[in-house]
Amino acid sequence: MDNRNNTIAGWVLFAGICALGLTIGSSMLFATHAPEKPGYPIEDAEAGGEGGESAVPLANLLAAADPAKGEAVFAKCAACHTINAGGANGIGPNLYGALGKAHGHVPGFAYSEALKGIPGNWDFASMDEWLKSPRKYAPGTKMSFAGLSSAEDRANLIVYMNAQGSNLPLPPVEAVATADAAAGATEGATPPAEGAAASTDAAAEGAAAPTEAAK
Repeated sequence: MDNRNNTIAGWVLFAGICALGLTIGSSMLFATHAPEKPGYPIEDAEAGGEGGESAVPLANLLAAADPAKGEAVFAKCAACHTINAGGANGIGPNLYGALGKAHGHVPGFAYSEALKGIPGNWDFASMDEWLKSPRKYAPGTKMSFAGLSSAEDRANLIVYMNAQGSNLPLPPVEAVATADAAAGATEGATPPAEGAAASTDAAAEGAAAPTEAAK
């Protein structure tokens, strides 16, 4: 009987040792490591890349824009808007000839008070801001579209819209000073400064000679 109890105890002890070993091994194998920073990395669409803010002035983007590409971008708007002459209103108003017109200019369309309350007419700058974020441009607007984060897409769309009954003259292209050009200007200014110093030294020596001769 004692031998039987010893055997059972031995098997229980052996099973406990095996279980402990498996626990330690699995914890080492499947150990998790906390990240240096909690959470998941999320790209900021407005910080760079295609959705980033463009350093190029709007006038320059418009000058380089392609109406054909703008027509392709307008496909995102076509579910709510028409843009042909005499086109019907949909969820949104017809956009033919919209540039140069007042906010809320289409007769009979139920604009939001937020948009109708914005003074002035649609120009290139205001249309760019509207397309970038309708909710920021007119807080309280009925427009549910989130906006176009790409400055190039907005410029293409604007020149396409402008060609549909508005035909406003594009603003003049702005000169943009690059970092390389600024560095080149600084380097180019160095030799004249050294030459001027040499001329000053020569003039000083020339002025000293008559004084010595006078002695």
